[in-house]
Amino acid sequence: MSGTKISPGVKDMTTGSPGKLIFRFALSLMLGNVFQQLYTFADTMIVGRCLGVNALAALGATEWLTFMMFGCVQGITQGFSISISQKFGKHDRQGLEKDVVHSAYLSIGTALILTAAGLLLCRPVLQLLKTPEDIIGLSFAYLKILYGGVAVSVFYNLLAAILRAIGDSWAPLKAVTAASLCNIFLDIVFVAVFHWGIQGAAFATMISQAAAALYCLAVLWKMNFIKPDKASRKPDISCIRHLLALSLPIGLQNMITGTGGIIVQSVINGFGILFIAGFTAANKLYGLLEIAASSYGYAVASYTGQNMGAGLLNRIRKGLKDASVLGILTAYVMSFIMLVFGKRILGCFVTGDVEAVEQTIAVGYEFLIILAIFFPLLYLLYILRSCIQGMGNTVLPMISSMVQLFMRVGCALFLTEMIGQRGVFFGEILAWTGADILLFFAYLYQMKKMKSRKTVTLPQL
Repeated sequence: MSGTKISPGVKDMTTGSPGKLIFRFALSLMLGNVFQQLYTFADTMIVGRCLGVNALAALGATEWLTFMMFGCVQGITQGFSISISQKFGKHDRQGLEKDVVHSAYLSIGTALILTAAGLLLCRPVLQLLKTPEDIIGLSFAYLKILYGGVAVSVFYNLLAAILRAIGDSWAPLKAVTAASLCNIFLDIVFVAVFHWGIQGAAFATMISQAAAALYCLAVLWKMNFIKPDKASRKPDISCIRHLLALSLPIGLQNMITGTGGIIVQSVINGFGILFIAGFTAANKLYGLLEIAASSYGYAVASYTGQNMGAGLLNRIRKGLKDASVLGILTAYVMSFIMLVFGKRILGCFVTGDVEAVEQTIAVGYEFLIILAIFFPLLYLLYILRSCIQGMGNTVLPMISSMVQLFMRVGCALFLTEMIGQRGVFFGEILAWTGADILLFFAYLYQMKKMKSRKTVTLPQL
């Protein structure tokens, strides 16, 4: 912000080459997200190698329940960051500080509600999903610890979202890098040395994320332009309503996606433990290769939010075009990795009976092949959705998640009846396709709506 000395990591994205800004911002997020994925990647690999196929399947049975909870957390805090990035781009310091404070207030409420709901419902939901009796106890033990630590996740995601909103993607990178290394170390200690079982992996994740949250808090504390005064700290109903209007649709969007995944998981649970284990292993690699997509999404959301606050619609349009090209090229690189190295990587997740291992890998690799062919669609989905959210419309992206829900569930329930288990795999592709079509027209609608806005004259702070 002009005239104010701030952290060197903070970046004003309203000037400079859109493509370079988005790529550089996304690059640090990619590195950070790679380490963040190592949370679950390390959990899965160490659990699978040390505790066997049943433990790996138990972890897989919690996949979408975990996504639903922590996807809701990420969505809500991301919604808060949209308003913060717009205030930063507009150079509205008082408004920015008020948003930060009220985001913290709302995060406390979110943590309390989600923790209570998660602990109360996780066992009944596992039973509802027909989780096999052999693994339901393990799955419940893992979820109980993760859900008990929801508050840690809420505050890490809030702090990281605030930093991203003001253009600082390096502090979250440093935090999550250190936390991931800590997580791997604790995984080995708790699971392989102390023999705490699947619960040890959950404890390792929570402790590591707490460390990341503390680091982000320390960075924000040092920034002299985020020092809320008494007026900013006073509860403001209009500010709360504005933040909820942005955040709740994104939280619901991720919960809708998670609901679809849970229904699909209930179908997968009926295909047996080997299929669950293979699908789980493939999903972990898929999640790792999806990192660049989500990183471009966060970068585009911050870029769009700042430029929206500054009233620079042409820069938003150029940024979307540059980000789409970057996304498609990156997706092809990830597809190459899946096709060439997929089998070898899947083999790292399982051990035991040779025949069981071969069947597990075969399931996972077939899923990877189908994903690889259509991967650019996923990258475009993240970029389009984040651009629309950055412009302040979080409802249309939420509707796109309903399209994904319909596609995934429809394929799991009906396509599997026609072509067997691989119908689940094609549900993922059709979900991306349907969402992309809707988001493309949503972007055109939003840009047309925004053209009537006058260019904002930026105040100097």
